[in-house]
Amino acid sequence: MNNTEKSKPKLTRTVFVLRFVVCSLAAIIALGTIIGLVRGKNTPLIGGSGAEQTAAGSILDDDIRIFSGIGRLRIPLVDSSVLILSIAFPYQASDIAFSEELAGKINDFKTIAINYFTALPEDRIINIDEEAAKKEILDQFNSILRLGRISVLYFNDLMIIGAP
Repeated sequence: MNNTEKSKPKLTRTVFVLRFVVCSLAAIIALGTIIGLVRGKNTPLIGGSGAEQTAAGSILDDDIRIFSGIGRLRIPLVDSSVLILSIAFPYQASDIAFSEELAGKINDFKTIAINYFTALPEDRIINIDEEAAKKEILDQFNSILRLGRISVLYFNDLMIIGAP
């Protein structure tokens, strides 16, 4: 018996194992494809219910984000103090056109906020009516928007520094 006759059974066994692995993978892929086509788009394969899946889908459809692109403003006031303010608001992220309009209006938003606070009389600076300021600035923001509306404003970091 020579060397080639001894290696033949070993080679045949290796080929058999490789064929078995390839056929098993092909069967698993085919079975997964069939199950995926049969079960439908919104039905979970393991665990969970259709209602949970639908609720999660609606959250993704209502992708609300907070626009904070205006950044932190440092506004010099009439009495030589400085107002530090960040303005943010929710918007629908799936509305791409409106999102782009918001990004394009950042300088306008800054100008509106700065003009509002620099026009305050000295006696109203210390006791700023935050709700009135939000309403007025919100109205002015919405007056320059064409593709959507802002529903609410949030003031973050509202502080006055150096007030006499």
